[in-house]
Amino acid sequence: MDTKIYKKEQINEAAAQLKAGQLVAFPTETVFGLGAIATNEAAVSSVFATKGRPQDNPLIVHVSSIEQVAEYVAEVPEIAAQLMKQFWPGPLTIIFPQKPGVLAPSVTPGQETVAIRMPDNPETLALIEATGIPLVGPSANKSGKPSPTAVEHVYHDFQGKIAGIVEPSEKLLAVGVESTVVLPRAGVINILRPGAITKEDLRALGYQVEEKTAEEQLKDTSVLSPGVKYTHYSPKQPVHVLITDDSQQFLQYIEALKQPVAILADESVLQALSNDSQIVATHSYGAKGDLVSATQQLYAGLRALEQTTAQVIIAQGFPDSPASHAMMNRLRKAADLTQTFL
Repeated sequence: MDTKIYKKEQINEAAAQLKAGQLVAFPTETVFGLGAIATNEAAVSSVFATKGRPQDNPLIVHVSSIEQVAEYVAEVPEIAAQLMKQFWPGPLTIIFPQKPGVLAPSVTPGQETVAIRMPDNPETLALIEATGIPLVGPSANKSGKPSPTAVEHVYHDFQGKIAGIVEPSEKLLAVGVESTVVLPRAGVINILRPGAITKEDLRALGYQVEEKTAEEQLKDTSVLSPGVKYTHYSPKQPVHVLITDDSQQFLQYIEALKQPVAILADESVLQALSNDSQIVATHSYGAKGDLVSATQQLYAGLRALEQTTAQVIIAQGFPDSPASHAMMNRLRKAADLTQTFL
């Protein structure tokens, strides 16, 4: 199969492939999604097979309008309506009670709920409108590996295996980590996966907001949401995380490892480490203190450093804050929760 890169003027061609049951990756403001029509069981099953995704891991359904949601859910609770009005289009996924018999069964395996979001990306909104049916869109990467934030990431994983990739206007997607997933019920908003929409953003609506830690998410046997049960975002090398901007701590840690290492950190740290012979590759988060850039660069950095001769990737971490929270959730999962954080 030839995997085609679709420009924005070729959206109708990409939509035609989706309607024919093919897979087409699409950009969002968060990461690329591996798209298939959400009502086509054969196409949805192909998503699981192509990604190597566990069959019990539900998929997010992507819509092009708030009005479209009513066709696929049993009801829209008042909190959910407020969330859609406030944050859509945007990086917020909402769990709804599902309308039976409308979506392909594999979208929500064994669940009575469905996760839905409206992405903030003009090419993808146009793609969904041209297709006429919502699309599933798990991250367009091999299951468990770092999510894709650029066309070349998707092409690397799925060249020859999917029909095409819709090209966004920007080289690297704006947010860089997956959407916030919430379950609203009984006056409480439960965050099932943190993202760019923060706990503070949600509390501003006047509701109680609760969230499980990354450790609690991985231990929970229920799977209401994508991205909460399984280890994710991991390159082939072990990832060690140092929550510091002290270059001397990095140097001491590197020396103790006695292995070739790759470093993912901000410019100030990388400059201080530039002469260390154990470091075989680096990737920059950007300027010191720029957590927006660091989040955007996280997956691109893990993907780039995975391709090097490094035996260990050492990633700079950051103290928990609204700006770092989603990034550190993904970084902790990339490290498989086994490494010591300084």
